[in-house]
Amino acid sequence: MAYKSGFFSLIGCPNVGKSTLINALVGQKISIVTDRAQTTRNRITGVVTRDEYQMIFLDTPGMTVPKNRLGEYMQKTADDCLMDVEAILFLVDARKGVMDRDKQILSRLKKARCPVVVLLNKCDISTKLQLDEARQAVEAAGFDNIHPISAFTGKGLQELEELLQNYLVEGPQYFPPDMVTDQPERLICAEMIREKALELLKDEVPHGIGVSMDKMQLREDKQLMDCYATILCERESHKGIIIGKGGAMLKKIGSEARKDMEWLLGMRVNLQLWVKIKDDWRNRQSVLNELGYE
Repeated sequence: MAYKSGFFSLIGCPNVGKSTLINALVGQKISIVTDRAQTTRNRITGVVTRDEYQMIFLDTPGMTVPKNRLGEYMQKTADDCLMDVEAILFLVDARKGVMDRDKQILSRLKKARCPVVVLLNKCDISTKLQLDEARQAVEAAGFDNIHPISAFTGKGLQELEELLQNYLVEGPQYFPPDMVTDQPERLICAEMIREKALELLKDEVPHGIGVSMDKMQLREDKQLMDCYATILCERESHKGIIIGKGGAMLKKIGSEARKDMEWLLGMRVNLQLWVKIKDDWRNRQSVLNELGYE
């Protein structure tokens, strides 16, 4: 039997669970997850390899109206991932139902050149009425390939993988069998730091921060990784909030991020964090390039 493979885009409005889903599909954390909208900024590639096939999932930023160059980059990233894939997986938060923005995206997906699978996520915490209403709204928009799932509990994911096998085509194994993402370790570690900052900081700060992993160096005894990272913010007041009284907040961000980094790298990590102000960095292409938003 010939080997099969295929690419699938995960799209949807901000905070519907795309990153949680891609982590669940590949079986480990490759995309950061918070309850903040637009947590994902880059395209994240997740790889699922089986004996007979390989599935490549593209996690994209939430689809919104851009407000700066970073937002434009994120929107272009999401748009680009709609091209040359075997199927598009469109996520809807079943609890909230099909909102106006969801309907706008569904209307646009009618012109898609590939199959569209609509996933009603968070079915584990949705009522039957909410699921029924979401399904009816999707059907009214002209789509009938609808599947309830829970990215958090894993409910429905085995059935989803079985469904997606129908869209695979004869093709190569694009990634080695032990590879779950094409993201470099330094970028994943930087994102882990940003994730902890998003979780711990006040509402007015998160979207104005970025994280640059300046250096990662393995000690000579190969038992410890020295990591040096900079958190960028746009205002002096934000810098004070990030650092916290006596450096407490920065220390807490570093401590929480270090745990995930040690799990990812499989060794102890010495993490050193700095905070720098770069005015309006989300509109400065040179800074966006430095942070990997190219």
